[in-house]
Amino acid sequence: MPDLMASLANVRAAYGGALALDRLSLDLPDGKIVAFCGPNGSGKSTALKVMRGLHAPDAGEVTIAGKALSDWTPRNLAQQVAMLSQSPEAPSDLTVGDLVMMGRFAHRNRFAGPTTEDQESCLKALAVTELSDFRDRALSQLSGGQLQRAWVAMVLAQEAPRIFLDEPTNHLDIAHAYELLDLVHRLSRIEARSFVIVLHDLNMAMRYADHVVLFDRGQVSASGPALDILTEERVTSVFGVACRILPLEGLERPVLVSWGQKLTER
Repeated sequence: MPDLMASLANVRAAYGGALALDRLSLDLPDGKIVAFCGPNGSGKSTALKVMRGLHAPDAGEVTIAGKALSDWTPRNLAQQVAMLSQSPEAPSDLTVGDLVMMGRFAHRNRFAGPTTEDQESCLKALAVTELSDFRDRALSQLSGGQLQRAWVAMVLAQEAPRIFLDEPTNHLDIAHAYELLDLVHRLSRIEARSFVIVLHDLNMAMRYADHVVLFDRGQVSASGPALDILTEERVTSVFGVACRILPLEGLERPVLVSWGQKLTER
């Protein structure tokens, strides 16, 4: 795979006149778990959408896997990059199995039925998300956490080497949140898949990410190895809260403790 999963150069993006990304430049390594972190409204999700071709920037250049975003066809881009947005929607009477099969759209002939490969990819995705027994259940009959895992299974069934997840731990209890990120870690290491994940939990970012991009007001405050970026000084500066980063016995990486005291007005 190319050394860079994605590159953004002087990208400017807005929603209805409100600036979301302000001349943002960023290089993301391939074959790694990258976490996008930052306050609400700092540009994390917009950057993800721009890289996936779901939001056109007003200026700047975007490259995916060494190729200009504009040179990718939608089908070929979908084969290379799968994405789960924050609030996906599907008919409530759709079954889990049918939803997961939708993840095969970039590989299927729309006039033909599912192939053996399609079926196998879906069964694998259901298994790794612990939803095999829910295959025939309607989405309306799932809990919030089960529904989120069904969407993740759909993305995994796409079998793309690069996966973008926008706040994937939403609606998951803490056990399933860690199980999902353990799965991300395994897929990254065993299958050499690349991930970009928007995370609000800095401890999860510190534990699982190889590379962290810290956003602040539509720009990149810092980007690099997780433990180099998530420092007490930088977290305090960007989030405006007091914190300490402490080692814990038995853990490879330290943990961040914040007591929520707002130090400065943002």
